Amino acid sequence: MLAIYNSVEDKITKVDQFQKGAWINLVNPTEEEIGIVARQTGIYPEFLKYPLDEEERPHMEIEDNQILIIIAVPVVENKIGNYTTIPLGIVVTENFIVTICLEELSMLEGFINNKVKGLATFKKTRFVFQIFYYNALLYLKYLREIDRRTDEIERELQKSMRNKELIRLLDLEKSLVYFTTSLRSNEIIMERILRGKILKMYEEDQDLLEDVIIENKQAIEMADIHSNILSGMMDAFASIISNNLNIVMKFLTAITIILALPTMVASFFGMNVPVPFQNSPHGFMFAIGISVFLSFAGIVYLIKKDML
Repeated sequence: MLAIYNSVEDKITKVDQFQKGAWINLVNPTEEEIGIVARQTGIYPEFLKYPLDEEERPHMEIEDNQILIIIAVPVVENKIGNYTTIPLGIVVTENFIVTICLEELSMLEGFINNKVKGLATFKKTRFVFQIFYYNALLYLKYLREIDRRTDEIERELQKSMRNKELIRLLDLEKSLVYFTTSLRSNEIIMERILRGKILKMYEEDQDLLEDVIIENKQAIEMADIHSNILSGMMDAFASIISNNLNIVMKFLTAITIILALPTMVASFFGMNVPVPFQNSPHGFMFAIGISVFLSFAGIVYLIKKDML
């Protein structure tokens, strides 16, 4: 999908032509759309294709006054609600700013719907930093959702130890690993821009970038904290499950011992050899009494040994 936007009377408006100062948004573009943008803007086709690789890591390239910035943005992976990250490419030239991504991003919907204050497509540096800022806020939003879902799974695990909940915790832990890695990579890009003055910045732009770096660091700290909590929680529940299994096995072993005592008595009195009470009319009751006595004694002994 190819869409072109421009600032008209302080509002982002969709236009039909490539205009100076426009924002070009590409979402999973076709080869034809990439060719059109490359011809109309003079941007290298490779710069437009790099962000379409899901494995592309955050980095920055500069060539002939064209700046390619690739950052990692968080997305919801499936209906279950697992999280992952995908690359978002931002190409800045003298006349245009281009964003390229494999999926439609809720973050950019706010830009399109004029929900971002002070947004202007011709202020390319400010535009890039605002993308950074709202990307960091999106990480923080998803991290709070992960924390909430972790609490819900913890309550469910306290009621019933099932593999389903543990697998859900494992998925969340994997999401946190993706987040932490991507946030650190994004931080390197922003620090490089701040130190290198790669983009032309006014004082307000520099202040905004510094705020973005602070928000990004906060997201990294939150991801690390949640990851540590989740890892400790999984270890604790794994130990609880193992302990519960040991308790069940101990109880079953005790029951087996108690049931073995009457069986042993019956086996002795069932032998084809002379046995006590074989000629007595109360011999059966004696055998039953011995079995009951041994079982009762076994129960008392196991209770004292804390096995029942």
